Formats: sequence, C-alpha cells, structure tokens
Amino acid sequence: MKLGTLTMKAESIDKGLIAIIEKKNFLNQLGYDDETYDQVEDELHDLEDEFVEDYGYELEKVLKEVHDEFCPDTDLLSPLSYIAQEYRHVGQNEIGPTFDVSHDQGVFVEVDNYEQKPTKLVILPNPLRIILNIDQSTRRKLWSVND
Repeated sequence: MKLGTLTMKAESIDKGLIAIIEKKNFLNQLGYDDETYDQVEDELHDLEDEFVEDYGYELEKVLKEVHDEFCPDTDLLSPLSYIAQEYRHVGQNEIGPTFDVSHDQGVFVEVDNYEQKPTKLVILPNPLRIILNIDQSTRRKLWSVND
C-alpha cells in the first residue's frame, strides 16, 4: 500500500508530525494554570491546521486504504485523530527524533480478526507508519512508507 505522492512527501510529513508531537508532549507537561498554557495550545492548533492543509489529503488516502482492508465497519476520521495523545522519545536518526506510543493510544476501530480486543489505530513518524494496538501487549504494523 504505497502511494507515490505520500512517499515523496514522507520526510516532510515526518517533520510535521514530529513538530506536533513535540508541542503536544510539551503541552502535556504544563498545568492548566501555567501562564503559557494557552499560548502553547494555540501554537499546537496552528501546527495541526497547517499539517492537515499540507498533508491531510494524502494521509486520508492511506488511512482509507487501511480502514478498507482492516476495519471497514469503522468510520474514517481526520488524520489528526490518529495522532496519539502522548509519545515517548526512543531514539534519533537523520530525520530527527524517533517515537513510540503505549498500547492504549490511538483511535478505537473494529477489526474483525480481533473482535474481543480494544484495537486502536495510531500514526507514528520517522518512519511514517500506521500501527494497530491490539491489546496491552500486542501491536501490528498495518502500513509503512518503507513497505
């Protein structure tokens, strides 16, 4: 499932996702009473709006293919919905930081093969990929720009 336009934009998409993730992680460290909270939240929303404007169409195409193949009974949402609430930094490469997420992150989806499991889809950058968190210890990569 490789789409030409997305493949060519993968590094830019990675950088955009990384900027959102870093801003989101920073915001998560602030309390609501922090005097900079509203400003950081506005910056995050600006990053998200720009990201959807620049890459939303391509990501929606990939997400639609993933949905059609693995979870056709679940409605497709905005690409922003598939960005986890919290990422952990796990390394570094030539593009920038690499991240992982806990197994409880992502958007709930109904997957026929895992009907009794709390399956969730989540986007991870660098390399750009879509992961299915199946339960608290199992996950499956459903799509990657490198595949």
